[in-house]
Amino acid sequence: MNKVILLGNVGGDPEMRLADGVTTARFRLATTERRRTRDAEGKEIDLPPVTEWHNIVMTGRAAQFAELYVRKGIKMMIEGKLRTRSWEDRNAIKRYITEIYADSFELLPRSDS
Repeated sequence: MNKVILLGNVGGDPEMRLADGVTTARFRLATTERRRTRDAEGKEIDLPPVTEWHNIVMTGRAAQFAELYVRKGIKMMIEGKLRTRSWEDRNAIKRYITEIYADSFELLPRSDS
């Protein structure tokens, strides 16, 4: 099974493309993992958070929705699947990117914490 569920903040407005009659929206989503540990006395302490950036791809009607409503800073939940693709750059170096192709998504209210 190939399923990803992410909850994070949009890092920038979507980049829109139209190719072969299919609209595609691409943007980045930041997820942050808060971590804790215990010191020598057993007291819990906060560690610096770890932020990961994910490449999100939406197509069709989802892309049209993204064009209208997805903006930098919006909190979203996205369910989708991982896909990795490769290409050769100008210098003939093979490059790879892993993307999340969204199956469903939800815009969430901002939490003021």
